Amino acid sequence: MEPKLVVHNGGCHCRKVRWHVLAPTSVVAWKCNCSDCSMRGNTHFVVPHERFELLGDSKEYLTTYTFGTHTAKHTFCKICGITSFYTPRSNPDGIAVAFRCLDPGTLSHVEIRPYDGKNWENSYNQSGISSCSKDQSAIDSTQ
Repeated sequence: MEPKLVVHNGGCHCRKVRWHVLAPTSVVAWKCNCSDCSMRGNTHFVVPHERFELLGDSKEYLTTYTFGTHTAKHTFCKICGITSFYTPRSNPDGIAVAFRCLDPGTLSHVEIRPYDGKNWENSYNQSGISSCSKDQSAIDSTQ
């Protein structure tokens, strides 16, 4: 049974980029050591794409950086430079949310797990991260 989902609001430092995400109050966040994530101190949790919504005119303040396989879409604010969310290589059907970019008050617990982005394929196969962008209720109804 999937835990109850709540609306979490968040965004970037200058507040030009705002969004909300539907997720539990307790999340598993991934601390990745790939070249990009380690430089910016990224620790994120992953949700299905349909549980994430950009608000207002946020899109006009975003720009995107890609490298390597170009699967990950590292979005960040053009004004303040903060990456509050992005499309991860591990879950191109989902959104990775930087948990530190959530507004205070709705997140009760964060379990931080390592993700070995330096050895990406091995970590991907062993971590189970790919299931994070799947809607568990939809999976349960097919079984």
